[in-house]
Amino acid sequence: MKAGDIVLTAVPQADGQVKNRPALLLCQLPPFADLLVCGVSTQLRHEVAGFDETVTRQDDDFSASGLVADSLIRLGFLAVIPQSQVIGSIGSIAAERHTRLLQNLSNHLLQSAQL
Repeated sequence: MKAGDIVLTAVPQADGQVKNRPALLLCQLPPFADLLVCGVSTQLRHEVAGFDETVTRQDDDFSASGLVADSLIRLGFLAVIPQSQVIGSIGSIAAERHTRLLQNLSNHLLQSAQL
């Protein structure tokens, strides 16, 4: 597994339940190499413009993503999981999209810290 992979993993939901769902592997975290992931959803209406990203059938990296429907990569739906919790990788997104998502998250964190 590597950053930019779309993985299938159990992710806690807002209602407290845990569901297997696709998630984007953003990065590994020290010291135990746990994974920072964000949820992937088909609920496109939840998009936060300029923060999240949609992956659609028209995108060059859609087929490589392993996703089966137009989907939303939700940076506001973060989780830290152990590698052992990953069921497997289903695909990956383009390096440019991954970098853009990391930059969006970083910018948000830096702006929030200044409040």
